[in-house]
Amino acid sequence: MHRSVLITGGAGYIGSRLAFKLAGQPNTSVVVLDNFRRGTPEALRLSTESVRLIRGDVRDADLLEDLTRDKDVVYHLAAESAVLSAQSNPDYCFSTNVTGTLNVLRAAKKTGARRVVFASSREVYGDAQCLPVSESTPLRPCNEYGASKASAEMYCQAFQSLGVDVTIVRLSNVYGPGDRGRVIPAFVERALADDPLTLFGARQVLDFVWIGIVIQALVLLGAERYISCPLNIASGKGVAITELADRIVAQSGSGSSVTIAPARESEVVRFVADTRAAQAALGLDPPDDPMFGLDEVIRAARAEKSRIERNLMLTSASVY
Repeated sequence: MHRSVLITGGAGYIGSRLAFKLAGQPNTSVVVLDNFRRGTPEALRLSTESVRLIRGDVRDADLLEDLTRDKDVVYHLAAESAVLSAQSNPDYCFSTNVTGTLNVLRAAKKTGARRVVFASSREVYGDAQCLPVSESTPLRPCNEYGASKASAEMYCQAFQSLGVDVTIVRLSNVYGPGDRGRVIPAFVERALADDPLTLFGARQVLDFVWIGIVIQALVLLGAERYISCPLNIASGKGVAITELADRIVAQSGSGSSVTIAPARESEVVRFVADTRAAQAALGLDPPDDPMFGLDEVIRAARAEKSRIERNLMLTSASVY
């Protein structure tokens, strides 16, 4: 039996890896929609004929209706996903994260898509009073990004009532090789250059989850029985930002110093997820050390740094 999948934001870090995973399954074709604001076509350069890449935007309701038709599963990952970018451009954040999600849900209902899997965020909880944070914790976002995801979740629940099978996953801080722009790749890049690592406030305790665990969860949620309740996808363990910085410096053999700067507004300071619901529903069993993948991240970043340096040398040599 053939299965057809749409991934919005499928050229991004999580989406591209999900596309590769699904395209490798028998009788599965994948359509990726991305506006390339953050994702890149190169992220899918190893894609097979089972992946079709379309440049477009989730704010285009007509395009979404066309792409959603005859789809078994729609993975809605497209979003403004950076807290600081959402803060500096709240209009884009709202139109993409809220209106874009509404467009996906309307298209899924109209075309009869079997299931929508919506990627929400731990930012919907804000700074929770008690840790670990369960899915029943009230949503109290403390920034524009979290507010947009909480709003999108409300639309998802409304469309559940209208008969659309929507599963909400609240992703914690996802990390893995090849990512960019987030705290771990930023720290690794600076460590490999022996530049200082700057901690804003230095009080954060966060829940980091390996990319492979996230992809496993997403695949299962699109293929197994329908789960109507939101699920935390996380490691269930807290890592202090100071510990993270020290481990990256040590494991990369860096000479970087660690400096502390004033805390930034609107950033969540403490978050650890309660993962019991996801473990029961999906059989996920995160390892005891959530940072087990740091060595792989550092190796990949070092290889990419060497590749860029070789290319620069070749370019410089060709000038003369």
